[in-house]
Amino acid sequence: MTTPTLHVFLSHGLESGPGSTKIQAMKRAAESFPGVTAIAIDHRSTKDPAARLKQMDAALKGSNADPERTVLAGSSMGGWVCAQTSAMLPVLGCFLLAPALALEKYPQSSPRIRAQHSQIIHGWDDDVVPVMPVLELARQQGLPALALPDGHRLENSVDRVVTEFRLFLEICRFTLNKK
Repeated sequence: MTTPTLHVFLSHGLESGPGSTKIQAMKRAAESFPGVTAIAIDHRSTKDPAARLKQMDAALKGSNADPERTVLAGSSMGGWVCAQTSAMLPVLGCFLLAPALALEKYPQSSPRIRAQHSQIIHGWDDDVVPVMPVLELARQQGLPALALPDGHRLENSVDRVVTEFRLFLEICRFTLNKK
């Protein structure tokens, strides 16, 4: 059995699940690349951010994923989980959708994202996670950010999100191929 060239871990939001439209669309996009293993983590057993962070850690360790060949992708609370994981473990990529960042109720609400490649996509009309503090965090850390005319769930932008995710994975794969 050959070792995958890339692991992708997908982390859903607070009120969502691993079968959500966005997570499944991104999982299919990731799996369309040769040598990619995509895992949608099921966080529905807890609403606690710290517990979900432990679930991500367990998934990474359980798959023996090499951080240098790992992309984290998450939405809302799942975005916080991915951002916080990348602050502790510098991974290849961190792709965040309406991430629950810069919120007072979250522990370490403004993690330093240490991924080699990052991308934030947020909706201008997000009524759950305000867009401007997230864009300010992106500015402070020099992270690419894209704001779309959509709400928190980015439900009207799924095709755009998947297109951006495919481009992001191409960049990550190109980086691996240069090594």
